[in-house]
Amino acid sequence: MEFHLAISFLESEQIMPLAKHAEHLGYAGIYVSDHLFNLDDYEKPYTYTKREDGNPGFPPGTSWPDPMVAIGMMAGACPSLSFTTGVYIAPMRDLMTVAKTVGTAAALSDNRVRLGIGVGWCKEEFDLTGQDYSTRGKRLDEMIPALRELWKGDWVEWHGEHYNVPRCEMKPAPTQPVPIIGGGHSPVAFRRAVELCDGWIAAGAYRAEEARTHIATLKETMAAGGRSMEGFRVYLSLGEWPDLDLYAEFRDLGVTDMICAPWMLVDAKGYSDPEALLAARMAEMDSYAERFVKPLA
Repeated sequence: MEFHLAISFLESEQIMPLAKHAEHLGYAGIYVSDHLFNLDDYEKPYTYTKREDGNPGFPPGTSWPDPMVAIGMMAGACPSLSFTTGVYIAPMRDLMTVAKTVGTAAALSDNRVRLGIGVGWCKEEFDLTGQDYSTRGKRLDEMIPALRELWKGDWVEWHGEHYNVPRCEMKPAPTQPVPIIGGGHSPVAFRRAVELCDGWIAAGAYRAEEARTHIATLKETMAAGGRSMEGFRVYLSLGEWPDLDLYAEFRDLGVTDMICAPWMLVDAKGYSDPEALLAARMAEMDSYAERFVKPLA
């Protein structure tokens, strides 16, 4: 089982030192979230919210660095880490922009990008980037094979229902296929992961029983599609207190990658000094690595 440090909701200036510390401690990778902005109010409720008003749990002022820019920064300083997006909202961008930015990040990081991908929930992001919200699922289904074609680095073309790309060559290109990990736990999301992707990634942090149910559904979908779990990556985030036996159970259930955020055990409001906050977060990462990363890696 590999452990990936989530950098969601962090102050941007703390991302690099925490990534370097994660590499030093033996974490396998960094998990990078994706949003364009924060809003005062949202037209539709956040899909995974637990708040009565339907708004997401992250507050105004939350930093959302562009995933590929953040990956580029960390990749140059942390040569052994992998980088997984969770999840990259590809259909709120046009096909060629996704192909170019992700392909460049993968190529320049020596093939260390894993593209966790999903349809998104925030209509306002689609509106402001000029992409159709209502067709985002169908466009993502077509985008995935189109991206694989464009990343070949050869002269290629693509003609589909939503995208038409004339014969072109996109460089730099990854020298290995970029793993695409399908996100979400709806029936459509499971179908997309099984039919089009190289793995499945959880949508938020689940309680243990909910996680068991979703993994069982994933396996049922895999079996119905005639696909083996061999080589299929399964990313999970648990909304439970860290527990070695529980992690081992999910490893045995087929979870290959655990998303973790030990830094969240530190109350940032209790620190007025950013350096003291950083040190406290690193101390939690140290403890987590000794208790879980090293025994289960």
